[in-house]
Amino acid sequence: MRQQMRKKTKNKVKICLPALVSGLLLLSSAQTFAQSNYKESSNSFARYTQSGDLKNLESAKKLIDETYKNRRDSNSSRVNVLRAMIYSSLAYADSTRSIKNPSDPIDITYESINKIKNRDWDNYTAELQYIEQNLAAAHIYKAKKALEKEDYAGAFQSYLEVKELDIPNYDVTYNLALLATQTQQYDAAITYYSNLLKRGDAPVEYYLELAHVYKLNSDSQGVLNTLHEARTKFPENKEVLMNLVQLFAQRNEYKAIAPIIDEAVAHEPENIDLNYLAGYANETVGNIEIAKRYYGKVLQLDPNNYAANLGLGLIFLNGFLQDSDNVEAQYQAQNLLLKANEIRPYDVNALKSLSLYYERSGDLGQLDRVRLLLNQLSNN
Repeated sequence: MRQQMRKKTKNKVKICLPALVSGLLLLSSAQTFAQSNYKESSNSFARYTQSGDLKNLESAKKLIDETYKNRRDSNSSRVNVLRAMIYSSLAYADSTRSIKNPSDPIDITYESINKIKNRDWDNYTAELQYIEQNLAAAHIYKAKKALEKEDYAGAFQSYLEVKELDIPNYDVTYNLALLATQTQQYDAAITYYSNLLKRGDAPVEYYLELAHVYKLNSDSQGVLNTLHEARTKFPENKEVLMNLVQLFAQRNEYKAIAPIIDEAVAHEPENIDLNYLAGYANETVGNIEIAKRYYGKVLQLDPNNYAANLGLGLIFLNGFLQDSDNVEAQYQAQNLLLKANEIRPYDVNALKSLSLYYERSGDLGQLDRVRLLLNQLSNN
């Protein structure tokens, strides 16, 4: 029995040996061929890095593709590193995609990167940096092309890819902030701008743009906080000051306007609206003499300005109502209120003010006329 087993075994070995040897020779030949392709691909890629000739890069691509057909080599970190270097170069250098590929070189690059074990990257630090630089440049190119087509969402996504590469010399945070605003991702935009401001060297434009994003996001307090911070850092900046004044005016915070309005008017001394706001804000907080000066400046610039005639007329009317012997107040109130009434004959505010004036001055005829007109207006 044992002799028969030995005989069978011996015969079996004799029968299988040629096939086994043949298989080993084929495997050896395939490995040698794959190694040769890898080596030639590496050499072609080296020539590309020296010359910048896309023909060398295309040759390297074809050879690494042949190497990649072997399952074992397709899982090799060494092969995938070279493949990622080649395809990331294609992604950037062949921006018009003149060299045909089964899919976008950017996607193929990531495919190879994902097959490289984390522990192996320590051996390829320079190679990884090269790959990331190419990918960043390729994504930025895509972003620029998307912007040319006004595809802001596409550009945002491309810049986001660059951001995720975390390359120190590619700071795309500002572009992301702008594009997040453009695509109405206001919370994201606020986060990006806030990160920029935390660095401490942000220009005033970043603060103003962030304030605008808060406004778009209907966050008035965010606008105010940002402008206050900008005002602290850039106390001489006109645009920050004007934005603050405008915000306070919208919020009817005249107490906050009064201390800074002189500086604002100094920037634009002939701005009628700004001078009127200065008069109204100061009147509201009780700075009557300052208010009279600003209302007077408005009337110098525009004698037919209804609001300034009425505002200054009411100040003098109040003086006359408090002191009937104040001849100047009586005279000024009459002239200014009549001027306001002339500009807007049917405006109720001017008519009510004249009614008070005529009642105080005892001009009953004019008082009846004004009251009749007011009754007619109230019945309409």
